[in-house]
Amino acid sequence: MDKIKIRGLEIFANHGVFEEEKILGQKFIVNVDLVMSTRNAGLTDDLNKSVDYGAVCKLISEIMKDCNHNLIEAVAENVASSILLKYQDVQEVDLEIQKPWAPVHMPVDTVSVEITRKRHVAYLGIGSNMGDKESYLDYAIDELNNDDYTKVTKVSDFIVTEPYGGVKQDDFLNGCLEVETLRTPEELLKLVNAIEAGAGRERRIHWGPRTLDIDILLYDDIVYDSDDLHIPHVEMHKREFVLEPLKNIAAYKRHPLKGLTVSELFDELKHRK
Repeated sequence: MDKIKIRGLEIFANHGVFEEEKILGQKFIVNVDLVMSTRNAGLTDDLNKSVDYGAVCKLISEIMKDCNHNLIEAVAENVASSILLKYQDVQEVDLEIQKPWAPVHMPVDTVSVEITRKRHVAYLGIGSNMGDKESYLDYAIDELNNDDYTKVTKVSDFIVTEPYGGVKQDDFLNGCLEVETLRTPEELLKLVNAIEAGAGRERRIHWGPRTLDIDILLYDDIVYDSDDLHIPHVEMHKREFVLEPLKNIAAYKRHPLKGLTVSELFDELKHRK
């Protein structure tokens, strides 16, 4: 992927743990790489097909001057996310913020924080088998879109499916979503859990009835395991009610462990029946 690089942007701002840093201010130096395709801009010589690096410099300056943070880690997060939110063509931001006047009382040229933040694509399974099922699924979509760092980019058809897991209950309405997010997997999990709770989800019976169920199925092409989250979802390749709607929006997305596309996984599961 191509890059637009900005080096040595000097900004005088008021960030720091000590009170005099907030009052007197100090110099910061910003280096940033905007990872994006410059192909169309290069072929057309059209600024509208690129990112105006002068406008990016102005945005960084405004952000750093309009707020006060204790830590340059917080400044970096604010700047990186603001660039990604404003410029849709930028896929990744590699950012360094230097603090050459850092009050460390030692001979040092500079102290800096360097971070990389990027857009991620995740696939979610959604389902409901209580009350107005479609309204609960629509609620999930609306709440995801209300999050500043997450946007729903594709919605599958909704399908009616029989309950999974042997608990006697009403049929489910299931679907899948593609989302673009700046959140990490664990942050995305917290978000979807909060949305479930907002819909009145109660976890009383394993595989029991629920107002709203949201599962993270895939996140980029990563394999991730923690106490609370497993990506890819460990059961997704066994569940027709997941693969059928997922095939509707991501037929050629490959399972990072099995190496098969969603369409191939669906056909394989149907063949085993």
